[in-house]
Amino acid sequence: MTEPANTSDAVARAAELLKEHRASIDRLDAILVYTLGERFKHTQAVGRLKAEHGLPPSDPSREATQIARLEDLAKRADLDPDFAKEFLNFIIREVIRHHKEKQS
Repeated sequence: MTEPANTSDAVARAAELLKEHRASIDRLDAILVYTLGERFKHTQAVGRLKAEHGLPPSDPSREATQIARLEDLAKRADLDPDFAKEFLNFIIREVIRHHKEKQS
């Protein structure tokens, strides 16, 4: 038994849309990875400066400001602010860990 033409057309179109969405996701994943790489280059430079000048590896005031800023950006981007906050907290923990390593 063969499917009606309109059903197979709909399935083909859905498959094409799925392919397009996945290609966009792949591009965005690459952007995220390269952006994180660039961000960590800057935070590593900050860590070196802090180590050279005896500054503490973390700055709670700056971290709180950044978290509030990211939550606001997340809301404007229609992204769950709790997810954004959790994501930034993960990044901050990694940055502090790197800064502590520089001071050892």
